[in-house]
Order: sequence, then C-alpha cells, then structure tokens
Amino acid sequence: MNANSQLLPSLASMMPGLEALYTDIHAHPELSMQEKRTADIAASHLREAGFEVTTGVGKTGVVGLLRNGAGPTVMLRADMDALPVAEATGLPYASQVTAKDKDGHVVPVMHACGHDMHVTCLVGATALLAKMKEGWQGTVMAVFQPAEETGTGAQAMIKDGLFKRFPRPDVVLGQHVMVGPSGTVSGRAGVITSAGDSLQIRLFGRGAHGSMPQASIDPVVMAAATVLRLQTVVSRELAATEAAVLTVGALQAGTKENVIPDEALIKLNVRTFDEGVRARVLSAITRIVNAEAEASGAPHSPEITPLDSYALVINDATANQTVGDAFRSYFPEGCVEKTQPTSASEDFGCFGAQWKVPSVFWFIGGTDPETYRKAKESGRLNDLPTNHNPRFAPVIQPTLQTGVECLVVAALAWLGKH
Repeated sequence: MNANSQLLPSLASMMPGLEALYTDIHAHPELSMQEKRTADIAASHLREAGFEVTTGVGKTGVVGLLRNGAGPTVMLRADMDALPVAEATGLPYASQVTAKDKDGHVVPVMHACGHDMHVTCLVGATALLAKMKEGWQGTVMAVFQPAEETGTGAQAMIKDGLFKRFPRPDVVLGQHVMVGPSGTVSGRAGVITSAGDSLQIRLFGRGAHGSMPQASIDPVVMAAATVLRLQTVVSRELAATEAAVLTVGALQAGTKENVIPDEALIKLNVRTFDEGVRARVLSAITRIVNAEAEASGAPHSPEITPLDSYALVINDATANQTVGDAFRSYFPEGCVEKTQPTSASEDFGCFGAQWKVPSVFWFIGGTDPETYRKAKESGRLNDLPTNHNPRFAPVIQPTLQTGVECLVVAALAWLGKH
C-alpha cells in the first residue's frame, strides 16, 4: 500500500484536535529560550505517539526519535519561539501575554512569525507517521527548536550535543509559513533565505546646552549623517546584479530638546544572498561609521557590536528535487511553485551545513486565497500583513493541513518503502 494513500483519512480525524492545539499555542506564546510550556506540549505529544523523547536540549529544545526498522534517518524541524510584539489581529484566540525579556523589561508577546503553526504541523506530522508505520521504514527525528528569532537556538542545541547524542540524519527538512495563498507550497534549489547580520553602533560625542552647540560634538548630527551615508552602501557600492538590504531600525539619542547628549545609538540589520557581498557590505558599514565619527571630531572611536547573525539557508539541489517531485505527485496541479530567494533569514541551515548532510527548506502560504487574489489584482500585495507584523495571522485552514501534509510527504520521499 502507498503510504500517502493513508494520509488524508487519518489527517481528517486528527484535524479538530490540531486546530485546537494551534489556537492554544497561539494564545500562549513564549519568548526565545523561555519556551517551556510549548516544549512540554511538544514532548507530551511525541511520547503519546511512541517517540523516544529528550527534553532540555539547548535549554528548551525537544528531540523525539521514532525508530521503525532499518532505513534512512529523516530530521523534521519546527521552531517554537514568539516575538516581543503586541498582537493586533482581533482574533478570539489572540495573545494577551506579557513576559520579561532577557534585559528584564516587561514586553507583550505574540506569535507574529508563525512558529505556532510550525509546532502544530510537526505535532500532526509525527502523529501521522506513527500511525502509518507499516508504510515506511527508517527513523524519524523530530526537533522542536528554541530561539530561532534570536539566531541562537540551533547553535544552542548543537552546542548541547545534538550531533553526538542523536543519529546523524540522511536529510534535514523544514518549512515556514509566509504570505502567499494558503494551500500552496513553494521552494527552490540553492539559496532560499538570506544571510542576516544585526549590529549595534554606539557613537560618542560631547554634550552641551542646546543653546551652545559650539561647545558640543553633536552625536545626533553624527548619527543622522551616518544613517544617510549608510543608505549609499546598497545604492552606490553594489552592482545592479547584486542584492542586499540594509535597514536602520533604531536611532536613539538624548532625552530633552535643549540638551545635546554625549552619545547616540544606531541599530541596523543587513540581509545578503552572497558571502562576498556580505563581507563587502559589513566592511563598508565599518568604514562609514568610523569615517563619520572622525569627520565629526568624535572623542572616541565608535563601538560596533554584533547582535545576531544568520547564515544563508541553501537547499541541496538533489534533495530539493526529491522533495519537489514528491510534492508535485501528491498535491493538485498548481499548488507547488518555484520561489525566489527571500530576504528573511533563518538558522535552520545550521543543522545541515554543520552536520554535512543535505537539507531542504520550503514555504507554505498562510493567506486566505481570495484575499491574496484581490490584493494581487489590485497591486496591493505589500498591504498584506507580513511575518513580524502585529496583524500577521495565517488562516488556520488549509494552512495547517498543507503544513502537516508537506512534512509527511517530504519525509516519506526518503522513508517510504520502494
């Protein structure tokens, strides 16, 4: 019997429970490295499905193993953490949660990136695979990862012995819900998500009374000039065939209108798709920041501090073809598409790259198809709430069903009996 033929009937009976699980996780988000409740839920479901479960990997990570005879080992990954965002979706299951961040500040918390959907999809996929054991053989390794949003979770699990304590997979598989028609799947060979680098820049000046600017070295002007000059990195230092995004997300200086402060703080984020371009952009940032400080007569050189860093996620060509063929064989025509690389970043790539095994990452659409169609026809796709937006809310169906199906179908491309 084709294992895929068991998918839909089994999934239909599970769907009410999975939908309830999704709304529960959405209503109870947890910040990076605080995902204790979510991890406990994942571990409980894995145990119920018959997995060998290890908790506390990389602090809050969960690893489940389901061994089913000789065969390949397939790793399926979902990330668990939420963001310090105040939810504005108006949903009946919207988050009202607040929590203390790593700096001790009380912040609102929301699943604004879709990790609640990822967790629920992997719970569903592991339960289905456990029910379908007669149709496949090998080992399923389910990884529920903390702290993707800070770029530290994958490395924390690796540092905590992931590669030594668990079997080396033959392939690593993962997915992400994004803006796009729900029920569709998209992927590509090669680079699929960008490298990401976040930096904090501290500029030093000399404070003075606002009425006596001649006595100051104004860090506000220094910071403003730096921000403007940084915009030329992409527009004037990269060729039209090269791609990068440089965004200044924070500029902080002073507390009162008639006081020139001593310091200014800039926080910025860079996304690139090529390691050579990445190195050039980061070098240009350092050059510009130091040059603007020198031009202003700053008393000290600026401090440039890395905040987080994400490597490129690169899909293995052969493994991507295997997954794509499996998706096209399973889903209706038109549901599987090729995508362009996205400027979003992920730490998923750490697993395959450092384990030196092929990995495949794909996107599932989370937007109501009719809403997406109307926005596209009117040229207003950019108006749709994206990931990290307070109004980001994937429609539950068919997003959830598609996500579960993707993980199972992709896993069976390696595990299915041939």
